Amino acid sequence: VALVQMLNFNTVTRPWLRAEGSSPRRATVNYSGGTHCLMVLEKFESEQAHAYRLHKTPASILLVAPTPAQLLTRCEKTLRQLQSEQGEQHYAKQVDYYHDLDIPISAARVGFMAHSLQEACQGLQITLDLLKEGTTAESFEHPKGIYYRKTGLETEGKVVALFAGQGSQYLGMGEHIALNFPPFRQAYADMDNVLIKAGLPPISNCVYPHPVFEAAQKEAQISTLQQTENAQPAIGTFSVGLYKILEQAGFRADFVAGHSFGELTALWAAEVLNDDDYFFLIQARGQAMAAPQASHFDTGTMLAVTGDISGIQNVVKSIPNVSIANWNANNQVVLAATRLEIAKIRKILKAHGYSVSLLPVSAAFHTPLVAHAQKPFAEALKTVTFKRPKIPVYSNINGQIYPNHADDIQQLLALHMLNPVLFKQEIENLYAAGGDFFIEFGPQNILTNLVKNILEGKPHFAVALNASQKKDSDEQLRDAIIQLRVAGLALHNLEAFKSPRTAFQNEAITESTLQGSESVSEPAAFEQALQNKHQEDSPIESDSRLENPSTPAATFSSREQTSAAITKSVENHQQVSKQNSTAFTPHQGEALHVVHQDYLNNMREYTQQFFQLIQQQYALLKENSENPAMLESFERSIGYLHEHQAQTQRVHEQYLKNQVESSQSILQWKQHSALHDGESTPPISKLPTEESALQVVSSISKPTSSE
Repeated sequence: VALVQMLNFNTVTRPWLRAEGSSPRRATVNYSGGTHCLMVLEKFESEQAHAYRLHKTPASILLVAPTPAQLLTRCEKTLRQLQSEQGEQHYAKQVDYYHDLDIPISAARVGFMAHSLQEACQGLQITLDLLKEGTTAESFEHPKGIYYRKTGLETEGKVVALFAGQGSQYLGMGEHIALNFPPFRQAYADMDNVLIKAGLPPISNCVYPHPVFEAAQKEAQISTLQQTENAQPAIGTFSVGLYKILEQAGFRADFVAGHSFGELTALWAAEVLNDDDYFFLIQARGQAMAAPQASHFDTGTMLAVTGDISGIQNVVKSIPNVSIANWNANNQVVLAATRLEIAKIRKILKAHGYSVSLLPVSAAFHTPLVAHAQKPFAEALKTVTFKRPKIPVYSNINGQIYPNHADDIQQLLALHMLNPVLFKQEIENLYAAGGDFFIEFGPQNILTNLVKNILEGKPHFAVALNASQKKDSDEQLRDAIIQLRVAGLALHNLEAFKSPRTAFQNEAITESTLQGSESVSEPAAFEQALQNKHQEDSPIESDSRLENPSTPAATFSSREQTSAAITKSVENHQQVSKQNSTAFTPHQGEALHVVHQDYLNNMREYTQQFFQLIQQQYALLKENSENPAMLESFERSIGYLHEHQAQTQRVHEQYLKNQVESSQSILQWKQHSALHDGESTPPISKLPTEESALQVVSSISKPTSSE
């Protein structure tokens, strides 16, 4: 029963994660069909550190030119190349060219993602149409993910990394990123290690659970991930994984900030905390903020409200024990209270015409309802080492930059969970300090939308790396990287783990029109030459098609050209064969000896198994002599064994047949080759025949009592 519970049926491709120190994952593949094959596989112990990935992923296309007009010309030329017969080669070169391309800020640029050569051509055609309509446009964005800018944005000293908070989590988030990027997988493995050492289940099982087929089971999985002790490690690890992927591509932030729980991740990104301390703290914070064991304790919930802020405040004042926990944007706040109070105010606000939405959280964060968590988390903070921030970190509590001293950082962070989040003020202060290029690390695009609302009417750029839970996370990441590079951010090769493609052979391509009956493959030409004994000057039958004026002049006019091609092909084969024939025969004999020896070993095993089966069945029959089922089982077992052995013998017979035919062909070819070269070949005294080979098989396939 325990074994059955461990098995599951995968309906989707899922990341295969393993915590350090856990037993290695193994799988067996069992195949029987003439030859019984059993293979045992074991997962590689450590994560990949170099290029290894073989499967295809979407390609990124990026074209750059000094001016929009020159970019238009460049796009036209590239499209012609991709539509040529060497299109696949040009496509691969274009993709490789993209990886380490440095783009001058003054250059015009356009970028998009493509799954194939055909998609790349379609994207270029759309780009050409748009450029022809308005090369004077500063920028445009097409619904199919095509991004253009006349020049890049100045990003130095302006880049802000934002880290998502609780409520953004969803099942399977980053699933396809985990399949393709080892740093992302490693982040989850590191978090799993911390949880397992604390006696807790690995977070990867919550984020990437086994596929289920019932709606109730899916809801249970969503509810499990929504619990604070699971949601915070899941989101934090997701954000760390994304950040490390971009760091490998050359990303550097000038400022960092987070929303609610995300502030802890921002401190990690500023190198205030190392990896181990960060993973420990998100585990400690999640456990501390989880609902107390008492079943009657209501940790509350949260409600996002969109509309006129002053009007919302007036409604909130009329409902006791409801507070504004998050000041998110110009037109959005988040309320927090017990579930009963939130249900009441939700109805009132809807009646007043406000847009309301319950958040997928398990507590009323940043209120006294989570006061039970403050003390244990403060104690956990005392056990880790805080360092001076490498880059400015902005605080939710006051919207200002974190202090530099370790003790001050610790005290401010300890108070964080009980104070309202002043996110709107925080973003405004960041913007005033020069931060106007925002990148959201984490699931979904909640913070990106808040930034756009806060800075509406002001020049800025904001993009989320995982904007939607409904789309492929890997493709979203690649799309976001294209947006960032087109906007002007200096990033390089995202495909550090993709195995280099095999180089194309730049062979000259000649064209000739062939009639179907005249097209001769190289093996067929070789066979025809053997049969014709290389008689190049033998009469050639007339071909009525030569008299047909409708036949293109480019077609082969007679079989004479075909015969010449055959002869040339055979001569090439002969040159190679003369070099290899000396080594081929001993190798063939050795291979035949090995195969035949394996067959004899199989016969011995068969005899041993046969007598063991007879002995076992005899013992059972003595005990159950009157049981018809036992007799039937005995006959069936013997029949299965004989059938298997008969199949094995047939396979070996066929192998010997093929060897005889191959030997005859080789010897005949050697004679013909020698005659063609003017050499004399001793007559073949005797070739093995199919009958003699089968006699050998017959003589060795009878079991003897000596085994």
